[in-house]
Amino acid sequence: MQIGSTPLRIVIVGGGTAGWMAANLLARRWRSRQVAITLLESPEIGIVGVGEGSTPLLGTFFEKLGIADSDWMPKCNATYKNGIRFSGWSDIKGHESYFHPFASAIDIHGQSAFFMHCALRRNGYDVAANPDRFFIAAELARQRLAPLAAHHFPFRIFHGYHFDAHRVGALLGEHAQRLGVEHLHGTVVTVERGEGGAVLAVGTEDGRRIAGDFFVDCSGFRSLIVQQALGVPFRQFADNLFNDRAVVLPTPTDPTGTNSQTISTALRNGWVWNIPLRHRHGNGYVYSSRFCTPDQAEHELREHLGLLDDPVGARHLQMRVGRVEQVWVHNCLAVGLSQGFIEPLEATALHLVQTTIESFIEQVERDGDLDARRQSFNDGIARDFEGVRDYIVCHYRMNRRTDTEYWRANASHDQLSDSLKAILTCWFTGRNLEQEIARQGIADIYPPMSWHCLLAGYGQFPDPAKLRTPEPGIAVADIAGIDDFRSRCALNFRDHAQVLAEMAA
Repeated sequence: MQIGSTPLRIVIVGGGTAGWMAANLLARRWRSRQVAITLLESPEIGIVGVGEGSTPLLGTFFEKLGIADSDWMPKCNATYKNGIRFSGWSDIKGHESYFHPFASAIDIHGQSAFFMHCALRRNGYDVAANPDRFFIAAELARQRLAPLAAHHFPFRIFHGYHFDAHRVGALLGEHAQRLGVEHLHGTVVTVERGEGGAVLAVGTEDGRRIAGDFFVDCSGFRSLIVQQALGVPFRQFADNLFNDRAVVLPTPTDPTGTNSQTISTALRNGWVWNIPLRHRHGNGYVYSSRFCTPDQAEHELREHLGLLDDPVGARHLQMRVGRVEQVWVHNCLAVGLSQGFIEPLEATALHLVQTTIESFIEQVERDGDLDARRQSFNDGIARDFEGVRDYIVCHYRMNRRTDTEYWRANASHDQLSDSLKAILTCWFTGRNLEQEIARQGIADIYPPMSWHCLLAGYGQFPDPAKLRTPEPGIAVADIAGIDDFRSRCALNFRDHAQVLAEMAA
């Protein structure tokens, strides 16, 4: 595949957020080359998205497209996200809830103190080690503040977003077409292949043949090209990620204010997300069909939301958790749900879409053997997926609940990767976790801060009754000073709801 030497036709099969994100990134990068991009979208197949969250990488995506927050957030009912609060995953005193932030440059001192206290507590000292006490984003979320500092505060606060997936898809579609992407409607029913296995064209139910030189499969869980036509195997993660269903219910906005965090609350057989949008709250119960029925899950969600007698209808979804063995095969690239899915606990879906497309562009533009570049790319994407999987598996494996068979099964299974086993061994033997993550070379997937937050957040320390007071000469952090620093920093930020209202005015 050569860019710019000869005319190249790229066909994207499937729209939605993933398809249009791919279209925008490809069109932006190659708009001045001899590349024609067509996106074929089925009018019969809707978007799976039910109100989504993101990592900070989404902000860089919009920056690359030249789209400011004020240009897209009001149109997509979007809000800011300082991080995720995990509630009810542990019953250890002081660790019933914890906040996972998006760390910023100003957190360097708080993070150092946090790592030091984690090490002390892992080695038997009674010091504060809940991450809520050490990071600016936790204070912003607690006070419902937007992560946009006043001009005189010279630190950028990294943040994600909450948004309406349907509206984001539509907005990105309009932008991609302004970049020259052709938009067609049609449902694919056939995939035509050449003698060597490459895809030549797709056929629609109304008889059209749409030919291309390269194809991007954004057809969702159906994976029409990569899995169905090309026969790429799918590697399931069901042995260590049990959840395979979700039931979704919206609720009205909170009249007292707008949260700037996602909330993940553990229930009997899974967990519930709460995502604050401008016009409603998105709520979904992610659970395992091995441990409860859809009716039981819906009842538990309604009970949690106080909607047992409410007539609002619930939406039930099935999830296929895992990844394809190869993402780039012949002249086709799988993106989004067609390449794989890891449950939404860490809001990584669009993050993986973006990194897949950007890594693909980088490999295509490199010199050297195409087969070698393709293999390097596939290895990298597999590593990213399995790194995210390991981090999410760790949430379940380290939960401190014992009230249901679901949580007991999650805490007791031994289907862990060698990477995750090494991380847990390092933590529980009191060794340096930063060094272990550096040794494995996985900090670009989840950095040491994230692993410390997860393990400390759930209270994975020695029995509190056996902890001892640090002896004289043992250095400890000035927690009162850190608390004061966080609260004074927060004075430079404004109410989240107010910021959103001004942006929409």
